[in-house]
Formats: sequence, C-alpha cells, structure tokens
Amino acid sequence: MALAPHKPLIAIIGATGTGKSDLAVEIARKFDGEIINGDAMQLYRGLPVITNKITQDEMKEVPHHLLGCIGLEQEAWTVGKFVHEALGVINEIRSRGKLPILVGGTHYYTQSLLFQDALADEPALNLDNNSEALPILEESTGVLLAKLKEVDPVMADRWHPNERRKIQRSLEIYLRTGKPASQVYLEQRARRGSSPHLEDRDGSLILPGLRFQTLLLWVHASKDVLHRRLDGRVDKMLASGLLSEVQELSSFCQGYESRTGCTIDQTRGIWVSIGYKEFLEYQRALSSDVSQPVPELAKLKIAAIEKTQAATRQYANRQIKWIRIKLLNALIGANQEEKTFLLDGTDLSRWQDDVVGPAVAITDLFLKGQSLPVPSSLSAAAAEMLRPKRPYDLGQRPDLWQKKVCETCGTVAFTENDWSLHIKSRAHRRAVGARKKLENTRDMSEKVPKAVHTDLVDVLEDYLDSFPGRV
Repeated sequence: MALAPHKPLIAIIGATGTGKSDLAVEIARKFDGEIINGDAMQLYRGLPVITNKITQDEMKEVPHHLLGCIGLEQEAWTVGKFVHEALGVINEIRSRGKLPILVGGTHYYTQSLLFQDALADEPALNLDNNSEALPILEESTGVLLAKLKEVDPVMADRWHPNERRKIQRSLEIYLRTGKPASQVYLEQRARRGSSPHLEDRDGSLILPGLRFQTLLLWVHASKDVLHRRLDGRVDKMLASGLLSEVQELSSFCQGYESRTGCTIDQTRGIWVSIGYKEFLEYQRALSSDVSQPVPELAKLKIAAIEKTQAATRQYANRQIKWIRIKLLNALIGANQEEKTFLLDGTDLSRWQDDVVGPAVAITDLFLKGQSLPVPSSLSAAAAEMLRPKRPYDLGQRPDLWQKKVCETCGTVAFTENDWSLHIKSRAHRRAVGARKKLENTRDMSEKVPKAVHTDLVDVLEDYLDSFPGRV
C-alpha cells in the first residue's frame, strides 16, 4: 500500500467559467484546507467584477490567500515573484496543519509553481524576490527585447517581438541566474543525459519533477456549453457594477498620469483585464458632458458586450490550449498523469454528481495514499481531453524552432506549422498575386506609356506596403 503524501498539494485548473473556485471551496471545507489564488488578475485589490473574484459568501469562511494584494499603482507581478510569494503561503498553511489548495486560470503561474524549473530553483531566488528588484522587467516590450538580444540572442530570436511575457521570462532567467536561458535549458538536458536534439519521451523535453506531491483536478465543460455560459456572464457583470469599475480604472489612469507625468502601460497587468478596454468607449460616452444620442449609446453598448463576449471565449480557448499542449505534456514527463483528473462540469444540474462527488472521493484516496481510479475512466470527456493535443510542448523543443520571414508579407513564423498556416492563408495568397502583377507590370514598361506604367507600379507597391510586417 502506498504511503500517504507527506506534503500534499491540490491544484485545481480549468478555463474561466467552469467553477474552479466553487470546487476549491468544497475541497477545502471537506479536508480542512486553505486556498491560494493562482489568477493574475485577482491579485489586484478591489475590482471584484472585472477580475471575477469569489465573494465573501462564496468563500464559506474558507481562508483565501493572494487575493487583492496588488494596488493599481503597483507593477504587475512577474512569474518569479508569484512563485516566491505562493511558496511562502504554502509553507504558512502547512505550518498550521492545513491542506494547501491552489486554484486559478493563469496556467503559466500554476505550471511554474508546480514544477521545479531552472528559474525557481536558482539560489538567487532565495533573496528578496520582488518586482522592484528587477526594474528593467517593467520596461516596454521593445526595451526588454533589445536587452535580451544583448544577453541571449538565441532566445531573443526565438520569440515574436509582441510576445512580452515570453521575452520577459527569458530575460528574468538571465537576470536571476546570471546565465542565458538558452544555456540553462542546455544544462537541464545535460543533467538528465538527454540527446542534443531533446529526443526524450515522445521527442519532448522532460521537465524536472514536481515540487510537491500533487493531485491535479481539471474542471472542464464542453466548448459550446461553456461559450454560452460565458456569453451570459456579461449581463451579470453589468448588473454587478462593471461600468463603475471601468470608470474607477479610467479615473485612476488619468489621475496617475496627471500626478506623475508618466504614461501607464496599458498593454499588461490589470489594464488588459477583459471588460475594461472593451467597455471603455461606452463608459466615456455615458460620462461625457456632451449628450449622446440614445441610438448611438445603444450601438456602443452592443459593440462592447460583443467584444467582451468574444474576448472571454478566446481567453477560455487559450486556457484549454495551454493545458492540453504545455501542462499535460509536462505532467506526463513527470509521470504525473495518474494523478491528473478531468471532471466534466458541462451539465450544471449534475454538478454534485459529476464534479464535487468524484473530486472529493479522489482527494480522499490521494490523501490516504490509496490507489486512485484510472483518470480516463471518469467520463468520455476525460478519455478525450486528457490526451495532449500534440505529443510535445514547442517551448521545450528548441530543435523545432525555425524562424522564417515572408519576403512578400513580412510575417515572421517560428515553427514549421506557423509557416505552413501563413503560406496557405488568404492574405499571403493575395500578396503573392499582387507581387506577380507588379513584376509583370515592370516587364511591360517598354510596351505601355510611361505614365500609365508608373501609376500601376505605385498602386501595387502601395498594396504590398500595407502589410504591417513588410518593410
């Protein structure tokens, strides 16, 4: 019989709107636990509607940690800062004899906390690890990329110029370890005796093991049902005071810039929370001293609702994609698949039977060190979704990184799949067609009047120059 885990952790993941927080409370009440927030937006103080925080009533007197601990005037936490703070909270919870339960939808926070990756294990992180210690990480993405090119050109060439979080992460690894991230990854492979081409299990890089003996519960709902659920959330947000929070953020931004003379970077942190930017124009129209026609206000409101709904659906899709490509492959690499369970919350009328009941039963077996059921046996959804979407995480396969630049469009692709999608796209085909016409027009230069030829060339060149990546 297996021994009960010495330092167990329950991690609850899933897309927004699936009921992760509700399940976490149920598990905590049953097993004397305390909850650690793993959602980047919910780290911010206040703004319960935009950040979709659990209410005091919904907490049911269960202690929650890392909720509302960042002020609007403070910088967004780096992943290293989150890991450092969360590890401290987990130790505190354990010191009271309680069970730590991690819940949240920012899955790169979750994965960084669960796994002993190179960044988090470096001795430098035992120092006072806070965002102020590395002020360059709060600079613009362009500044971060320029610095990364200086210290780690291999990684800088890997990331698209708009992938701020990945650029920031690579630079943070260098700043905290003194080694380029590309070198750290090579050393990881060497310690595990892997081949130069990372041909570990199914060709993927096996990450270091988990920090804790972890049971992972994935709350899932089918896409069509979840999307309808998320679409209906916007009306509830409006009724709960969404517009007042949009006004609060807008007023803070204006006041901050007036006081300091500095512009807030609204491309990250709380400023990219879903519901703020989508409703900002409508809120400004409502608050304007100039009376707006009712039809125009109605049009702005409808547009804001549709944008918020679309952004929320896209976010949920990205969360699921992260789980199925990155997290599941990492868990398989750590031999954790037998402790990873999907709970099908599609039918809310069966929530107790399909989600809470199985989760409590599995958690009880896990904490007692008893045999667990086969994860794929729980439901048809579990059998399907617990298989990774592809057998490797591209982020851990530098041998597949192939930066290509389309000479016609200027588009940058970093994988063979990205390149294939681009060259098959309608935009690329149109650009290729325009380029051929341009070349044919130049060949006709001796057969048509010069003025006509010049006009045709100018039109076609203007069209090709309209592609944002083309120089």
